[in-house]
Amino acid sequence: MDLIALADFNLVARHGGFGKAARASGRPKATLSRRVADLEAALDIRLFERGARNLKLTEEGRALHERTAALLTELDETAAAIASGAEKPRGRLRVSAPLLLSQTAMGKIAAGFALKYPDVRLEITTEDRAVDMIEEGYDLAIRVNPDPDESLVGRAFLHDRLVVVASPDLLRPAADHSAPGVVRGAGNRQTWNVMTSTGPATISVNPILALSSMIMVRDAVRAGVGAARLPISLVSHDLADGTLVHWGDVEGADIALWALYPSRRLLSARVSAFLDFLKQAFPTGTPDELAAYIAR
Repeated sequence: MDLIALADFNLVARHGGFGKAARASGRPKATLSRRVADLEAALDIRLFERGARNLKLTEEGRALHERTAALLTELDETAAAIASGAEKPRGRLRVSAPLLLSQTAMGKIAAGFALKYPDVRLEITTEDRAVDMIEEGYDLAIRVNPDPDESLVGRAFLHDRLVVVASPDLLRPAADHSAPGVVRGAGNRQTWNVMTSTGPATISVNPILALSSMIMVRDAVRAGVGAARLPISLVSHDLADGTLVHWGDVEGADIALWALYPSRRLLSARVSAFLDFLKQAFPTGTPDELAAYIAR
């Protein structure tokens, strides 16, 4: 059996189409189509049902994909591990990052990476939405609490949590009253469940400001206009010097930042280098570490 044709078949099967597979791999669509057709001819079976717009695995194609994909991945990872010792990161690296991390830390991260790997042309764009990495040509995406995605793999490299903070001049309301609030995005009257030093509590909030970024929310809270839910890494220094006060930890609001990429197969040296650089920048991945990195 032709291993190259088998690898191309698995590439198309994983991405669900010749066009997507071609964009992900940088190989011509016609070459992938021909390789799959050659494999079908060699095995004398149809591997895909080809519709006008859709490409669907046949029963035989699904069985072949399930039994060979892991084996080919292992072969590729072994070869990549052997070659990585001599491969120097170079070329274009496109990264999508969320707004808050971009505003607070990505400039410093990008500069440090560029100094260490001058042969890599790093491009970072700010996207809070879940970009389609294959369709839009990204090598790596940093996402906050991403939903499970079978087409992506990666690792969590930072952790944070939401807290409710306010100016010292703003008194926390009694149980039957509401506090003025600053929220990200549109918001109506709401309640925030928090854990305090004395136990769980509920804070009623009447949003009087709706802003589009956490930095704007923090600045408004510093000005004393209302309370807000913010990442602890963003306000830890304000809490330490008394600029803001802590009303409680938001229940069920732990934050994990993941670095994701489309596949383990043939992971490029530049993506591996960027993942390692993130690990070096945040070896423990704690909120305190992120706060210290932002403050430096």
